[in-house]
Amino acid sequence: MTSSPKGLAFIDGPESFAEAFKVPRETILRLTRYEELLNHWQKTTNLVGPSTLKDLWSRHFADSAQLRSLAPDARLWLDLGSGAGFPGLVVAILQTRTPDFRMHLVESNRKKCAFLGEVVRAVQAPVDIHAMRIEELAERAQSLRPDVVSARALAPLPRLFELAKPFFGEGTRGLFLKGREAEAEIEAARSGWDFDVRLHPSLTAKDSHIVEVTSLCERPA
Repeated sequence: MTSSPKGLAFIDGPESFAEAFKVPRETILRLTRYEELLNHWQKTTNLVGPSTLKDLWSRHFADSAQLRSLAPDARLWLDLGSGAGFPGLVVAILQTRTPDFRMHLVESNRKKCAFLGEVVRAVQAPVDIHAMRIEELAERAQSLRPDVVSARALAPLPRLFELAKPFFGEGTRGLFLKGREAEAEIEAARSGWDFDVRLHPSLTAKDSHIVEVTSLCERPA
């Protein structure tokens, strides 16, 4: 099922982001500090595509932030393959003032984890960082049942479902940012998985989507 896009005005910096997402000044200050650290670390560590830095507020911050409206009541959130923090760290910054909210970021690259740690400390976001492979976390934290599991640019849906399934409990929702191949990936995943899906057009990128997945269950071999 596909939802109707609400649309966002072009976001080119803190002011337009604040207007689009209706966030307070303290949130913008946290995101601005995030931007500063990202630009600093990018000089020595490849965190994002260099060409995307000039569009950081739309390409990364707004693209991540749009997930919050799809799960406004989530309190425990797990972000797989977090990289430079998209979408998980942005969502956590937006939810900093939300009581009992906690974001878990999973990233196996140690340099990226060091960067994430510095941002989390600088902005005081409600975040736990797991410097390990997703499969390792699944073995170590078998009781972790988040309200939301998210990922961006991590893997095609069939593989992403394999990674995410150990964390799915009753009521868990998957929010996966995907490009123009979203519908083809959904069809490919149906051969091995049963699930309910809703396809949301991205509000920030043409031909991109958010794949919302519930009731994820692997089919018997």
